[in-house]
Amino acid sequence: MTLDAKQDVPPEPTGQQDPPPGDDTAHAALPYGLPGKPLSKSPFLFGLTGALGVLTAIGLAQALMSARSVIVLIVVAMFLAVGLNPVVETLQRWRLGRRWAILIVFAGVIAFFVLFGLAIVPPVSQESTEFVQAFPGYIDELLANPTIRQLDADYQLLTRLQEYIAGGALGSTVAGGILGAGAVVLGAFFSGITLLVLTLYFLGSLHTIKDYLFGLVPTSRRARTRAMGDEILDGIGGYVAGNVLISVIAGVLSYVFLTVAGAKYALALALVVAVTDLIPLVGATIGAVLVSAVGLLQSLPLAIACAVFFLVYQQVENYVIYPRVMKRSVDVAPAVTVIAALFGGALLGIVGALLAIPVAAAISLIIREVVMPRQSRL
Repeated sequence: MTLDAKQDVPPEPTGQQDPPPGDDTAHAALPYGLPGKPLSKSPFLFGLTGALGVLTAIGLAQALMSARSVIVLIVVAMFLAVGLNPVVETLQRWRLGRRWAILIVFAGVIAFFVLFGLAIVPPVSQESTEFVQAFPGYIDELLANPTIRQLDADYQLLTRLQEYIAGGALGSTVAGGILGAGAVVLGAFFSGITLLVLTLYFLGSLHTIKDYLFGLVPTSRRARTRAMGDEILDGIGGYVAGNVLISVIAGVLSYVFLTVAGAKYALALALVVAVTDLIPLVGATIGAVLVSAVGLLQSLPLAIACAVFFLVYQQVENYVIYPRVMKRSVDVAPAVTVIAALFGGALLGIVGALLAIPVAAAISLIIREVVMPRQSRL
């Protein structure tokens, strides 16, 4: 009787949903009952995942902005390596090893920077010294002017200037300016050294980098991608070589003109013209304005002659020299060139303007060879 009573007692509920009767397989597979709704559909988990994704994107963006200078250095170094590679390959065709060819090219680059420094630093130092020595005379000439004397009598300009100097404010301002300028010069020097080292490494391992990047492309598309990539790299090398050639022409002609015109520091001014001419669109104008301003400090007729010379030369360069030099390197419409240079300058300044034209040529090639044939098949 007791045993029968125990058998009639119903089992206690466990809070779990039992499988259908007779389904022993389901009972063995789900010993704890059927699962609930997936957590991925929970509104809380969905919002948390989205918030984490947004925070990750913001963190990556801030990291990229913090490393912007390093990224720009790497991009410019790769650009220079691709631009110098045709010269290295030309030396290799003259039966030189690649290492020796790279060494010769870098020796030429370093020699140019040394020549530029030797041509620019002594004139600037000499003119600064002469200006400091002549500064008291300039003050005396100003005080000899009746208007200046009247202003000094009304507003005590000399007294305030003496208090400013004696109080140490001038010294702290000058010291802060010197320290700030020194920091800028030191940072630019180390950036230049880093750029040269990166360019050297990229130039030495350019073929390895190319093979690695092309190896990431599927085998069925690798041959076509390699052909297009080689054409883009050849275009970049041709653009750099053509731009350098145009700058050399501008520098040589400017040196001849300034020497004949009797300008002081003709070599330094010609190098300034050559370097600024590397900048698309505005570089030639910047060099012309700088040289004309320096000529104005020497004499008014020299400044007028400089302005006329550069005005005529820029027309010749824009309509004769530039099209003939660049027609075989970059196949980009003039309007696209101007737009690309404007966008590049707005994004990355001078560096962006330099990189914009070959990037526009690469995009134009991709559109012409990939996008347009695909659209024609639709």
